[in-house]
Amino acid sequence: MFSQHVTVLYRKVYLIAASKLAVAGNIGMELPMYIVDAFTEAPFSGNPAAVCWVGNREISATTMQKIAAEMNLSETAFVVSPNDDYSKDARFGLRWFTPTNEVPLCGHATLASASTIFNVAKNPSSSITFSTLSGDLHAHRSEGYIVLDFPLNPPGELSEEEQTLADNLYEKILDLKKGDIQETVISRQTKKLLIRMQPSFTREDLEALKPTITAMLASHDGSIIKGVIVTVQPTQDSQYDFLSRYFAPWNGINEDPVTGSAHTVLAAYWKTQLGKTQMLGRQCSKRGGDVLVTVRDDGRVNIAGKTNVFLKGSICMPTPDC
Repeated sequence: MFSQHVTVLYRKVYLIAASKLAVAGNIGMELPMYIVDAFTEAPFSGNPAAVCWVGNREISATTMQKIAAEMNLSETAFVVSPNDDYSKDARFGLRWFTPTNEVPLCGHATLASASTIFNVAKNPSSSITFSTLSGDLHAHRSEGYIVLDFPLNPPGELSEEEQTLADNLYEKILDLKKGDIQETVISRQTKKLLIRMQPSFTREDLEALKPTITAMLASHDGSIIKGVIVTVQPTQDSQYDFLSRYFAPWNGINEDPVTGSAHTVLAAYWKTQLGKTQMLGRQCSKRGGDVLVTVRDDGRVNIAGKTNVFLKGSICMPTPDC
């Protein structure tokens, strides 16, 4: 289910959509589709997300999931525009799907969605709002960045059950040695396990990690942990405040290139550790990307990044009209 606002939004626009379609369903429908590299300015880097403009049409969750599986990117975002006008609307509905399931929050696909509205549709609004499963999320432009207003997700200590699960993951599965681990905490809101490495664990060590994905899936059903963040503070001469990698095979993503939602956990953790409210993080995947985070006094976090719109096109629903 969508949030209450978006559920109402869908009900309202369905009557409009029904008048546009020959019969109930999606006959003859072409939908704009974009691929956007998030948290980077350069193509072939950052985290690519697909963004589908649904307009004010009624698209089932089953169809969205099939489209996401077909796109086969870590996330496909579906953006609802109540007036079917992305150049003028200031409030949108937003859902996120991995190739295997719907998720309640995705940072890079939200950034990508905002990028298509600001940069493709040329929407002049100073700020836009997305109604999502995680509540209202706001996006605005600032000094070349798109800034997202996200909930902060502070991690906490592990329970005995969670610690046992983490112990099983460390060496044989995640390619980590216990002596290199400084601390392990968990964000239960997002089901993300955060493993902080000792300062002696270098960026090169982080980039060299090769977790056994099949063993991760075999070790746990995803009911407690949906993703694993491995993070470390870099050397003092680094431009970055913290480094990370993120693995989420339980969401159909072996490794996510750059993860906005993981930074809602990382920002909370490193604020406590470093005593800073604004920090620059580097996600050290093969593609890599930079995330600027600002922890606010109201318990939320601004996540800022740059984008590159890589592909513009459309998808055609599988009907005789297409």
